Amino acid sequence: MEPTDRRYTDAHEWAKLDEGLVAVGITNYAQEQLGDIVYVELPQPGDTVEKAGSFGIVESVKAASDLFAPLGGEVVAVNEELVDRPELVNEDPYEAGWMLKVQPEDEAQLENLMTAEDYEAHLKSLEQ
Repeated sequence: MEPTDRRYTDAHEWAKLDEGLVAVGITNYAQEQLGDIVYVELPQPGDTVEKAGSFGIVESVKAASDLFAPLGGEVVAVNEELVDRPELVNEDPYEAGWMLKVQPEDEAQLENLMTAEDYEAHLKSLEQ
């Protein structure tokens, strides 16, 4: 079961509101599909991300994939630890493997994302 304290996109990113900022990362399903992650490219603090726009790249032994922002806003922090330890995304995608923190332009954008239950149903539909 996915953590219920965050929202999800159909592109397999998660967003978690915490004290006015939104932490963003990829889901367990995404990291399993990618395999061993060897590189993560992220924006810089001060950059702006657009809802559903690409904010970076994650590279694994299998493929490179764009990362898509679950909501728009200003990047206020990036997980610098991923530069030297990209495998954290595989090991702990929901905590240590977070990618960036965004000051949202509109917190209401989170309401348009899937709940954990909705995301689980989305994953089941992909298996069919």
